[in-house]
Amino acid sequence: MSREAHGEKWFKSSYSNGNGNCVEVRIASAAVAMRDSKVTQGPAVMVAGATWSSFLGAVKSRHLR
Repeated sequence: MSREAHGEKWFKSSYSNGNGNCVEVRIASAAVAMRDSKVTQGPAVMVAGATWSSFLGAVKSRHLR
């Protein structure tokens, strides 16, 4: 992921293969926004920072099916 993760910069995983089927993320102080990389002017889904942290923890520990 981008080293410039906080602020106005949208970023995506370094594992993205460049085919355009990616989710971009922007981290703000209290929330995280996610959007489709093909529709950058479209809507973004916002979640609380704590929710994002819980989601990442579940992914890392493979608790999602």
